[in-house]
Amino acid sequence: MPPAVPPATSHTATPAATRDLTGRSGEEAPIPPPIPGIQVCLRCHNRSGRIALSYQGLSDGNSGLVPTKNGLPGPVMLSRLRNAVQIAPDIHFAKGMECIDCHTSRDVMDDGYAYANMYLQTEVRCEDCHGGAEPPMWREIDRENDEAVRESKNYKTPVRPGMKMILTGKGRPYSNVFVKDGKVWVQGKKSGKLHLAKVITGTPEHIIVGHGRLECYACHSRTVVQCYGCHTRYDKTEAGMDYIKGIETPGAFSETEDYRMLYPFPLALNQNGKISPVTPGCQTFVTVVEPDGVISKDDYIARFKGKPQLRFAPFYSHNTGTRAVGCAECHANPAFLGFGQHVAAGGDITGTLICEKSEDKPSDGFLTMKDGKVRAYSAITREHSRPLNGAEVKRTLALNSCLVCHPSAKDPIYRKGVDHRALQDALHRRLLSGS
Repeated sequence: MPPAVPPATSHTATPAATRDLTGRSGEEAPIPPPIPGIQVCLRCHNRSGRIALSYQGLSDGNSGLVPTKNGLPGPVMLSRLRNAVQIAPDIHFAKGMECIDCHTSRDVMDDGYAYANMYLQTEVRCEDCHGGAEPPMWREIDRENDEAVRESKNYKTPVRPGMKMILTGKGRPYSNVFVKDGKVWVQGKKSGKLHLAKVITGTPEHIIVGHGRLECYACHSRTVVQCYGCHTRYDKTEAGMDYIKGIETPGAFSETEDYRMLYPFPLALNQNGKISPVTPGCQTFVTVVEPDGVISKDDYIARFKGKPQLRFAPFYSHNTGTRAVGCAECHANPAFLGFGQHVAAGGDITGTLICEKSEDKPSDGFLTMKDGKVRAYSAITREHSRPLNGAEVKRTLALNSCLVCHPSAKDPIYRKGVDHRALQDALHRRLLSGS
């Protein structure tokens, strides 16, 4: 039987007086530092990927202050005259969870090792609490000075030896996620509220053959922020304000963008070899006007891997929902594969959002298909990451033939993989011919 969770401790009582080494009474015990809430994280994580906005159900996609309700922009106003609208929040936020209820102190404040990229420091995964191919892993606390014990001293329910704590992706125990009565519970570090984490290991939707490379959030992201066409202009004929010195200096920067969108979102292979959402990062076109008015750079694109090309980055939008992207939607919409807005005809998939300076490259995607041949125009910026190749794209789209009659993940054909040779029998030939 798992150990009982210790009773909640009160933090409202007056702390006892302390004594120094001589035994003399000292000042009262110091008040523990406050546990940071989402507003602390929001101060930095509201630009670029905007994950602190998406997490709580906000989108600043309308950056032009266009009136949206009662003639006013908004309805939510952010810093620097940014206006936001409400979208569906992340399911964890809707349940009352703060950022730090998932992220550990090692995620946020470093674990003592130097990493080449920030994503290498992150140790939390969806599978830690919800399971994947295997159920969540846990370790029983057997020392009074265990890190989880020390870190949870100010929680409503501190960790005690004997508790079974869930392990992170790096094999370290959480200080607020534990197993009790065979179930996984997450304790709010600030609120003390207990949240039951549903374990999905073995459920039909999560044992589909061929989906082993999917990140959980490839299906369960409600939205992914995508900013396309960031045009930066540096004009040396004008003066710009230096806000540090508080004076005007030669050269003025200005910025415009083509558009933003939330859904659908492209998928590609990330640095772990798994299929995940990707987003432009950052899709910048630079124009430079010299002091004599000559344009020395006109929508210049930085070089990457030896050639000028735009880049997309693997991304978790922190806008998770319980309802996943539908099977038919993902397999039938080439936008999810990286084609952007498009027209599909025969063996061609052609982008329709085209920059006038590049008529063959989609502005909101990185793939095109001509006569059945897939071509990639942009790179995915992480080691070992890449767009889906032609064979992968064709296999994904080919599944539409099966989904017409087999729409449910519970169908046994998805337990053993799709055998395309089965389509050659008399029944399938008749169905596919339309007779």
